[in-house]
Amino acid sequence: MTDNSTMSYREAIRQALREAMNEDPRVFLMGEDVGHYGGCYGVSKGLLSEFSDERIRDTPLSESGFVGAGVGAALGGMRPIVEVMTVNFSLLALDQIVNNAATIRHMSGGQFSVPLVIRMASGAGRQLAAQHSHSLECWYAHVPGLKVLAPATVADARYMLQMALDDPDPVVIFEHVMLYNNEEPVPAADQCPPMEQALVRREGSDLSLITYGGSLPKVLAAAEELSHAGISVEVLDLRSLRPLDTESIVRSVSKTHRALIIDEGWRTGSLAGEVSAIIMEQAFWELDAPVGRVCSQEVPIPYPKHLEDAALPQRSEIVRSAKQILGVV
Repeated sequence: MTDNSTMSYREAIRQALREAMNEDPRVFLMGEDVGHYGGCYGVSKGLLSEFSDERIRDTPLSESGFVGAGVGAALGGMRPIVEVMTVNFSLLALDQIVNNAATIRHMSGGQFSVPLVIRMASGAGRQLAAQHSHSLECWYAHVPGLKVLAPATVADARYMLQMALDDPDPVVIFEHVMLYNNEEPVPAADQCPPMEQALVRREGSDLSLITYGGSLPKVLAAAEELSHAGISVEVLDLRSLRPLDTESIVRSVSKTHRALIIDEGWRTGSLAGEVSAIIMEQAFWELDAPVGRVCSQEVPIPYPKHLEDAALPQRSEIVRSAKQILGVV
């Protein structure tokens, strides 16, 4: 099917959910407020009336309980999509995700798989303060047995869900809260590459800007600003955080010979540090400058808007860091 229309990131996910449930009776959605309320961010609005409460299932406020039920349903042959309202709530289900979903294939000697998809909102920017503004993608990307996706475009929001459902192992999808209202044209499904492939969103020759998720729009804006100063930067969208597309990372850095990684996670123990290590291990002799990182400040995300903005990677900081790597004043 080809979608030529422009739609929002939110509507793209809704369309993906609708299509998946229409095409496969094993697929169902469950989570807090996904039914009558339509989801915390309105993603599942209207789906209850289309598919009934057997397939759009409101759950109690027990992440461990309903994520565990999702693991059991997947083991039983269903294709559950579990929505966790925000990433910080997923910490209440870490036992189910890390100790059960991620390990069952290994611990059963390959006899069982867990085809479970877990969607969760992440990131800051909406003044939700320290309890609801986490970027913990790197925590999940650390765990063998999981696949971790961070769709940053409407096209990826539209098509990555089905790719995740087709995978026999558990897939965690992070949806950044600042992307839901973004609108873009939607290409045909065959124009969306496999979910594990990183994509060059902008070609360049002087510096590689490597990022994912909610930081992509800021990075693209920074790239445009840098172009006005005569600086050609390449923007690489990781898309998949586990597994990482190391070949694309090395290829981009080998082309530009410089790298700046933009990651909304905290700098200490960040995914940016892992990407930096990959570049050092596999492309060290290609580098003409040390790898740079732009990450969130090492503080719980503040509530006041001006402090929240100051704590997060912003376009101005990306531009300044890029110029510093290039030795441009």
